[in-house]
Amino acid sequence: MKGSGTLLLLQYTSIMKVWFITGSSAGFGLEMVEQLIARGDAVVATARRPEVLAEYVSAHPDRVIAPRLDVNLPETIESAVAEALAKFGRVDVLVNNAGYGLVGTVEEVTDAEARAQFDTNVFGALNVTRAVLPTMRAQGSGHILNISSIAGLVAGATFPLYSASKHALEAISEGLAASVGEFGINVTIIEPGGFRTRFADSQSIRLTENRLPAYDAQMNGTLEWLEAINGTQEGDPVKGVAAMIAVTEMEEPPLRLMLGNDAFERYQAKREMLERDFARMKDVTLSTAVDGLDLSAKLP
Repeated sequence: MKGSGTLLLLQYTSIMKVWFITGSSAGFGLEMVEQLIARGDAVVATARRPEVLAEYVSAHPDRVIAPRLDVNLPETIESAVAEALAKFGRVDVLVNNAGYGLVGTVEEVTDAEARAQFDTNVFGALNVTRAVLPTMRAQGSGHILNISSIAGLVAGATFPLYSASKHALEAISEGLAASVGEFGINVTIIEPGGFRTRFADSQSIRLTENRLPAYDAQMNGTLEWLEAINGTQEGDPVKGVAAMIAVTEMEEPPLRLMLGNDAFERYQAKREMLERDFARMKDVTLSTAVDGLDLSAKLP
């Protein structure tokens, strides 16, 4: 366990929970596994290559299992959930963490690449959630953490499909929260900015194979930026994961948890842009009502 997270972990005093995490082999997922083990919780640490988690299983066989789970293979989702329930009998927190980023402008990204991005980041999370929800509904409690990104609120020129996948995950999460609250299940969307995880390296980023010369300046700028920030991001994964864990202890957890100064700055810029556009076009917006309707009571 990383020493810088020890003091944060000492603040937790809750009863042991059972956590089901996708993408546990690196980044936020692995940091979460370590922190949860240190605080005494039970962990279902899933990954496409579960052998990388063998040391955690062997050190804590009573509290840690590492089933193979590829979010693109439904049979592995079903077997991992079954193994979790056979071992622990319940799932208290689901963390949909598995995903990757596709770099490429809208014109460059192929149909196959776009579908693969959504298959992992959207349908993968959707399928894991569907598999866990019956258990959470039956037990009358649960919390789902969907790892989005500040890109789930703000899109850029060279990450449009990644951003679109995270926008979709956020919309699904909003609808999910509205539908499962009555069963005692909470949903929180996690929106990190730049953290010192693997995200900026080749393990978590895929580049479109359909490069077009017209976009070389944009794409090369993005690739240079990714190389420059790798390992120098503002966000501390230990603190970020501790904040994610802490939100599950709240009596009324938020629907969204933004993490990082850079994320907050990008959100502020997006909010200001929306307000400018909506205010500038307000007269047009309000001019489209059917003639004769009295909307004065509804106007801000």
